[in-house]
Amino acid sequence: MKDSLADCPFVRTGGIADMPLEIVHTIGATAYFVLFLLFLWAYFVPRTNPGAGWWALGMGFAFASRLALAVFPHDAAAGVGSSLYSSLNVMEKVCLVAGLVHFFRMPLRMPWLLTAAMVAEFWVLGGALQFVPAPARSLGVAAINAGFLAWAAWIVWIQHEAASPRLERAVFAITLMLVLHWASASAIIEVVPSWRIRGFLLGTALVIAQYMCLLAIVLASFQQRLLDAESRALDMAFQDPLTGLSNQRYMHVQFEHARKLAERSGQLLAVIFIDLDNFKPINDRAGHRVGDEVLKIMATRLQHATRGTDVCARLGGDEFVAICTQLGHEADARGIAQKLLREFTTPVDVAGRRYPLSASIGISLYPLHGDTLEDLLEHADKAMYRAKHGGKGGYRMHGQVAAA
Repeated sequence: MKDSLADCPFVRTGGIADMPLEIVHTIGATAYFVLFLLFLWAYFVPRTNPGAGWWALGMGFAFASRLALAVFPHDAAAGVGSSLYSSLNVMEKVCLVAGLVHFFRMPLRMPWLLTAAMVAEFWVLGGALQFVPAPARSLGVAAINAGFLAWAAWIVWIQHEAASPRLERAVFAITLMLVLHWASASAIIEVVPSWRIRGFLLGTALVIAQYMCLLAIVLASFQQRLLDAESRALDMAFQDPLTGLSNQRYMHVQFEHARKLAERSGQLLAVIFIDLDNFKPINDRAGHRVGDEVLKIMATRLQHATRGTDVCARLGGDEFVAICTQLGHEADARGIAQKLLREFTTPVDVAGRRYPLSASIGISLYPLHGDTLEDLLEHADKAMYRAKHGGKGGYRMHGQVAAA
């Protein structure tokens, strides 16, 4: 039994150094094929960064290169398997660089990269046709691969605003190790021939680690897209899409918080209802685009005329609401209304034209005029209509008869 185990190619006294190269290349080909499938899946996810597609192609070339060494004889330096391996391996490095260029949206022109790839392939072809001596061919292929890897490391290094800094630092470090690996492998094999198998295993491990980090970066970009989409969805749920003010839904949430604070401090809340008086003629004559710009300007003025603790919302159309907090007296609400009138009666300049405006304002107070936002809005709305019917450009407090 001992002799039979000794004869098994997987159990030898030499350890890894005696592992058949076909097994090494099969391991590499299997790992690269799995990575190819993962990057291909990532590429077909909608709106994926195009770098994933290039890295899928790179893993396809890496898989084919190891398959070539597993299928064809590898004893001759310029044999079919060795030549195919060198050619396909160079293309994997080209795809690695192209993927980084596209992933980081760099301004590099692809013809330069393709030209470098063609020069490298001609060198490999010269070795296959024995126009280039085998030692020079091997050194040239090693230098070409090291050069493309150094290019890739430089691309990662110059990213100053990295989305995944730790992963990108890992890619940079692994890529530098691959540069050293390719630059030194031929010299080491000349001195220690058994390093050939160890070198293939080391290179395979480094490439797998490199592309796993790249895959993690792609997945991190997916995660960031989901977070951004969630943030935009929350904005759409709580903000008016045109002006960026709170919408009706969020206004109710904010009112409840403000009401609780007012109850504890014994202060007043003012619900101020604002309606633009001369907006419809502008919207009808100048168009909706100008009308939208006017509404945006009015929203900005509303925010400037109120405090950071106040709530500014757009109900729709040309109607706005301000919920003013921390008021000690009814006169404080009147002062805010007068400030708002000055802001809203200032003409608006849009697209080189000046448009006159005015506003009618209604005010209700919590807890004097109601306990709920619905009641307070209804009272403020009615007060606003009394101000509008009284001549526009003014304000009314709920319960007030004479114009302000």
